[in-house]
Amino acid sequence: MSAEVTWFKSSYSDGGGHDCVEVAIPNGTVHVRDSKLGSANGHPRITISPATWAAFTAELRGSRVEPPM
Repeated sequence: MSAEVTWFKSSYSDGGGHDCVEVAIPNGTVHVRDSKLGSANGHPRITISPATWAAFTAELRGSRVEPPM
């Protein structure tokens, strides 16, 4: 993944830069990582489709979405 990717911290971050999830959305994919691990290559992250991310975040908010066909 390129260094040009912009990561966004969760709005639920504790404000001190700890305990948060970061998300990047380059080229039609969604990348999610734990910000405590830093940005160096090799740190764990998951890569999922935008539809999967939308379903995941909708579930967290308590609303159900239909999976894409």
